[in-house]
Amino acid sequence: MPKEEVKTKGSYSAQDITVLEGLEPVRKRPGMYIGTTGPDGLHHLITEIFDNSRDEAMGGFANDIEIVLLPGNKVRVVDNGRGIPVDIHKSTKVSALETIMTTLHAGGKFGGEGYKVSGGLHGVGASVVNALSIYTQVVVHRDGGKYMQEYKQGKKKAAVKKIGASKLHGTIVTFEPDIEIFKEIKFEWNKIVSHMRQQAYLVKGLKIAVIDARESKDLEKVDLTDVFYFRELGRDLPSFTFYFEGGLMSLIKFYNQTQKPVHKNIFYVEKEVDNVAVEVALQYVDDISSRVLAFANNIYNSEGGTHITGFKTSLTRTLNSYSNKNGGGKSEDNFTGDDVLEGLTAVVSVKIREIQFEGQTKAKLGTVEAQSAVSTVFGEAFSAFLEEHPDDGRAIISKAVLAMKARKAAKAAKDSVLRKGALEGMTLPGKLADCQSKDASESEVFIVEGDSAGGTAKTGRDRRVQAVLPLRGKILNIERARLDKMLASEQIKNLVVAVGTAIGDTFDISKLRYHKIIIATDADVDGAHIRTLLLTLFYRYFRPLIDGGFIYIAQPPLYKIKKGKEIHYAYSDEDKVKIVGKNASAEIEETSESLADGEEAEEEAEDTKANTKKSAKIAIQRYKGLGEMNAEELWETTMDPARRILKQVAIDDAQEADKVFDILMGTDVPARKSFIQSNAKLANIDI
Repeated sequence: MPKEEVKTKGSYSAQDITVLEGLEPVRKRPGMYIGTTGPDGLHHLITEIFDNSRDEAMGGFANDIEIVLLPGNKVRVVDNGRGIPVDIHKSTKVSALETIMTTLHAGGKFGGEGYKVSGGLHGVGASVVNALSIYTQVVVHRDGGKYMQEYKQGKKKAAVKKIGASKLHGTIVTFEPDIEIFKEIKFEWNKIVSHMRQQAYLVKGLKIAVIDARESKDLEKVDLTDVFYFRELGRDLPSFTFYFEGGLMSLIKFYNQTQKPVHKNIFYVEKEVDNVAVEVALQYVDDISSRVLAFANNIYNSEGGTHITGFKTSLTRTLNSYSNKNGGGKSEDNFTGDDVLEGLTAVVSVKIREIQFEGQTKAKLGTVEAQSAVSTVFGEAFSAFLEEHPDDGRAIISKAVLAMKARKAAKAAKDSVLRKGALEGMTLPGKLADCQSKDASESEVFIVEGDSAGGTAKTGRDRRVQAVLPLRGKILNIERARLDKMLASEQIKNLVVAVGTAIGDTFDISKLRYHKIIIATDADVDGAHIRTLLLTLFYRYFRPLIDGGFIYIAQPPLYKIKKGKEIHYAYSDEDKVKIVGKNASAEIEETSESLADGEEAEEEAEDTKANTKKSAKIAIQRYKGLGEMNAEELWETTMDPARRILKQVAIDDAQEADKVFDILMGTDVPARKSFIQSNAKLANIDI
């Protein structure tokens, strides 16, 4: 807790804490409070505690927050705010700190003047984290003293006690998630850093430090009840410190750093109307996808909400009005919402006192007033921006016109494909070997590389529920290709028809023909490239299939290992070592040829037996492609549901995924080169 000047006045005492009900339901149904007990829920614990500190900063009572990952799965969050009240609460007859930490729906965000604006919903954050942690410690510096209380699974271990004097103010929360709730406790450094960077952009003048001390050997020398000491240790530990004066404009620059701007000036407005503070920044870039980030009280709303509805409506209306006013054309040539979103990077942030989210995870804003407030504030300011910056206005309109023309061309191309399909009775691609079942829930399609692998897969599959679609070479890179160009590609058209959902504005997930779409490419550079091209296609045009968990990547074995007459398959180098044994290297005979079968195998076994007195030689075949396997091998290792290994494709961070696809598949060569150089050591290269 540094000694920078921040507000210390303002009503915030035990009287500001409102109690609604007890804590037990949290451990019984954690998903109701944190969404999931998987990795997202685990990281949500950090977000809940951080949000409390961030709310102090939003109120002007703090300007410094530190998040530290400690050994033993512990997390420490420190702020230099007012400090949680420790005086006795009149209703509960115990310390306000204990009330907040051990009672569901207790906090300073219901009434009084504790917080005018906060991200907290129902005040459940701190108590939920406490309930789902095997250990929690809270240290409060306020009113000249240092106070502490510890908890286990949401229950206090002892009363709040004063452990010393302090001239500082603030709160330190240290917690360890409960292994009974979270089956795997593994905090992802990059995920946490990315979230905290984003938060620093959203609160001007707030310093946020993130420090990874999980490997630190010096923790015995320091007092965990003390303050921001990790800043000093941070020089020798992985750490980031974020501080941005530019706010949302800085965030736009960050997201567009690898893009080519369509116009020079970044639009920005900040204004309050009807008790809703609205902040919007945007810039168009030379791209065909859009990035619209939504925040309410600085909490990221992945599913948008009323503020995004107001923004999109106003954006379309304003650009149509400006275009028509400046000779843009007839009303039938008006832009649609998709036209004006193409190439847009925008951040919409609202701050509301009485905020309503749809669910505790706060993925979607439900406050009705936000829609009209954003629409009014943004519409007026953006109209003025276009008039005051005519060059920018013309560039934005030209971008939207190009998108509109492309949309019409794509519609014509798509209609042509659909008309052709209708005339042919919706004939499936000739290359597709479909399955017999018409029940999508049990059906799966393997997308394989080339006719050789396709032939083997067709022979080895379970014809009742498994379909096979071979691809000829590498498909089109669709990262910057419009729909009309995509549908001109026979490979992509075959894939679209086979999947069954259609594409673009006619996409209908209910018509999905297979609930498992399995990418099965070779274990070499070309196979990896094809897999990346397919994932780009699914991410940009079939995103609901990824979100719904329908996309998988097959994991064929890397090695076939023959020990005498026994045959084993190894899916990694670690598997190979387990099968072969650490001390058997002298007996290994690696080969890239297919292992002999039948009589040749017997002869080989006899020869091997004759040449080795103590043990048989171990023959290892390294697979490079699925086509090297026979049908039986492919079934046993890659296609048999009882034995195969599949990786389900998921998106943990949509913004980061979007950025990586832009870098890897876009046209910015220097950015791609820099990315490869930065991440080269992380690559698993098969030479």
